[in-house]
Amino acid sequence: MTTPTSPTARTTGDVCIVGNGAIAKTAALGFSQAGHSVTMIVPPAAPGASSPSAAGEQPWDVRVYALNHTAHTLLSSLKVWGALDQSRVQAVDSMAVNGDGEKAGDVEFDAFGAHVGALAWIVEDRNLCQALDAALKFAPNVTIVSGRAIRIETSDDGALVHLEGGKTVASSLLVGADGGHSWVRGQCDIGLDYRSYHQRAVVANFSCEKPHHGVAYQWFTGADGIVALLPLPGNRVSLVWSAPDALADTLMRESQGELAIRLAELAEEKLGVLRPLQPETVRDFPLALIRPHAITAPRVALVGDAAHVVHPLAGHGMNLGFADVAELLKAVAGRESHRAIGDERVLARYARARKEDIFLMQFATDGLARLFSTDLEPVRVARNLGLNLLDKLPMLKRRLITHAMGK
Repeated sequence: MTTPTSPTARTTGDVCIVGNGAIAKTAALGFSQAGHSVTMIVPPAAPGASSPSAAGEQPWDVRVYALNHTAHTLLSSLKVWGALDQSRVQAVDSMAVNGDGEKAGDVEFDAFGAHVGALAWIVEDRNLCQALDAALKFAPNVTIVSGRAIRIETSDDGALVHLEGGKTVASSLLVGADGGHSWVRGQCDIGLDYRSYHQRAVVANFSCEKPHHGVAYQWFTGADGIVALLPLPGNRVSLVWSAPDALADTLMRESQGELAIRLAELAEEKLGVLRPLQPETVRDFPLALIRPHAITAPRVALVGDAAHVVHPLAGHGMNLGFADVAELLKAVAGRESHRAIGDERVLARYARARKEDIFLMQFATDGLARLFSTDLEPVRVARNLGLNLLDKLPMLKRRLITHAMGK
């Protein structure tokens, strides 16, 4: 892996990837292992920024993902899954979803009923990115360019990205993996539908008095949003509270101990007393639905949050991104010998392959977020009855969980 240093350097390769998150790194590794030359454009490091030390036990990352079987299969094929620190990976054996009110409905999904070893795996963002970074160090034909991209040119021959300072990166295919506010998407004039949920995901980690037994808990609380407690190794859980903005403001002002007290009514019966993990860390992320009108443009493919942003209540935003990468790699690998990597037909096959999966996840998460955000009593009764009914229909439950797992 090399990094050009000349201020007027021109880098040429098969694939250029804009982004520096787990999805961008996975795409770079996948194309590299498929024999393509890859250039990653990453933003300049912030002044004073430093990489976390590998020495000693690191604090638990509040940014965690519930990775499904699609993600597991892709990362395993790239030899990344085995490089994760497995002592910090927690299998999800079952999921308990609870409604709200005195006659709350509930439904449970479990790995045994789905005929799998685990429904999902909880992985910290840091653990995942460290494993990907380690793999990229040994990946052939991967070039990292640090700089700020300012303009894209596309032609029948490929894409050219101009960076501040005069650097350019030429490629046959440009991949936008630069998040929900994608610069690449904007440069391609791809329109989008945007709607704020007027909620923020408040995330923090706790120790729990009772063992969680690999169960992921979720409570739909109506006016107070959606609360999820995801299992971490040992007696630890990770909170994801999709809270209305006003409540999120309050939660961010309070201490993590006060946050634990708020959770006690929901969690204490099943998990016992919750205590903040040290050092205490609480973060929040705004929630919105983002639907780009296309996930491709001439010589350009979007993946991850650049291609779609969904409500986190199902925990599948990252999984959609891994499925994007898997399908893009498949479309490129299956192209005819006379077609370039960024050929319009290759990109059209990628877009078609992802259309249904993305639409279904957007439809389901948006519909559930709307359904469970109202406090109207008839709606509350109907949704609780629906949860109870679903719990009594094993065939439908199996179909739902199989799709969610990416099987």
